[in-house]
Amino acid sequence: MPSFKNNRMAEDIHRELTDIFRLVKDPRVSRMLSVVRVELAGDGSHCKVYVSSLYGLEDTQQSVKGLRSAAGFIRRELFSRLKMRKSPELEFIADDSIARGAEVTKKLDQIQTRENSENPEEEIS
Repeated sequence: MPSFKNNRMAEDIHRELTDIFRLVKDPRVSRMLSVVRVELAGDGSHCKVYVSSLYGLEDTQQSVKGLRSAAGFIRRELFSRLKMRKSPELEFIADDSIARGAEVTKKLDQIQTRENSENPEEEIS
């Protein structure tokens, strides 16, 4: 089980990566890219970064390619911002959770609209 210090460092990495991604100039990196989750190894040497784009899995996969090529820049920025003893090796993983969530929300809205049109006198709170 991860320690409190490890969890805190993972949260710090999450926050800083969100900001650092805006500085990456690679055109493959989507501007609508979000860090979904960060898993830091117990010794801090390896970090899995799950990223997702609002535009879907294919856009996320292209962004991951751009992030991998900019990994040196990202590690250096992370190292200097967090004043870490050693910068973890970053592994970027494409995740489509944001696009899936948007799709589920859209379907729920369609169902609610259809139910409201079938029963106009009943309101859902």
